[in-house]
Amino acid sequence: MTEKDPHTLSQEAKELLKSLIETPSLSREEENTASLIAGYFQSKNIPFFQKGNNIWVKNMSFDPKKPSVLLNSHHDTVKPNAGYTKDPFNCKFEDGKMYGLGSNDAGGCLVSLIAAFSHLYDHYLPFNLILAATAEEEISGKNGIASILQELPEIELAIVGEPTLLQMAVAEKGLMVIDAEVTGKAGHAARNEGENAIYKALYDLNVLRNFKFEKESKFLGESKATVTILNSGSQHNVVPDKCIYTIDVRVTDAYSLEEALTELKSSLQARLTPRSLRLNSSRIAEDHDILKVANILNIQKYGSPTLSDQALIPYPSVKIGPGDSARSHTADEFIYEYEIEEGIALYIKLIETYAAMRPTK
Repeated sequence: MTEKDPHTLSQEAKELLKSLIETPSLSREEENTASLIAGYFQSKNIPFFQKGNNIWVKNMSFDPKKPSVLLNSHHDTVKPNAGYTKDPFNCKFEDGKMYGLGSNDAGGCLVSLIAAFSHLYDHYLPFNLILAATAEEEISGKNGIASILQELPEIELAIVGEPTLLQMAVAEKGLMVIDAEVTGKAGHAARNEGENAIYKALYDLNVLRNFKFEKESKFLGESKATVTILNSGSQHNVVPDKCIYTIDVRVTDAYSLEEALTELKSSLQARLTPRSLRLNSSRIAEDHDILKVANILNIQKYGSPTLSDQALIPYPSVKIGPGDSARSHTADEFIYEYEIEEGIALYIKLIETYAAMRPTK
């Protein structure tokens, strides 16, 4: 493969990002962007694999006897919110920015990873390089990264592309959504009848308002439980016999989801039913070589409060990429062009420096 200069790499990445933005890819509806990404690799004569709307590729000299490093980002998006003043599916270049839905989360990361992989595709590395462009990240869906893990070799490290201002997230909070139900007894509101489930739920709501988990994380601080939805009653003159509320629980690496659930159950009256126990917190070991690479390259490290596909990857992983998480899911989403250029350069340095740490044979 012909060596590409940085300008050519970044121009190709921006052209690919423009095409991705202009191809709607809401979660579970990513088939057209999957075809677009597959077409890109075909144009580079890079064989690709596909399962559902997930596309992955391996470096030219893939050797099953070598360890493997996974590069991963997603090509699905959330729905555009009502605040957009620009067409979310029309990529606009203005003032050094690329506007459009998914430009920042996580299109800029994805095309930067693809550019870095393409650049290193035929290079000798002491490990295999695999890139996976996956689906359903925004909904933590079962047909995304989780559906292809068994298709991949054992992974020694995953680099997950998400907008982090090119800082390295070495830990990430997990997520557990809990449906809570408090029961009372129905009665007529005009008489002293029934047992009001709303009043009973107030006890739990006050507990949760100031709730603190017992254990803290060195990297991520406190786990946090927040009531986000409350529903009860159907008629103004009927004492409600049921109150249902939803708790958003962001769990640090100090807890498994099951442990956090047990602690909440001991403090609340409601019957608690978690929707899923899949999205655990993650943290990479403090002595992992990728953290030494971060030190060499002067990359700032932090613990991330937001969820990504790291939660579904059962291997050591870090999260890093161009763009800013604060722009994700916002109206008139954008990424700076220079951020893509810097992202490509950093991903290449990250992989090459990680490779250089291996003893020569």
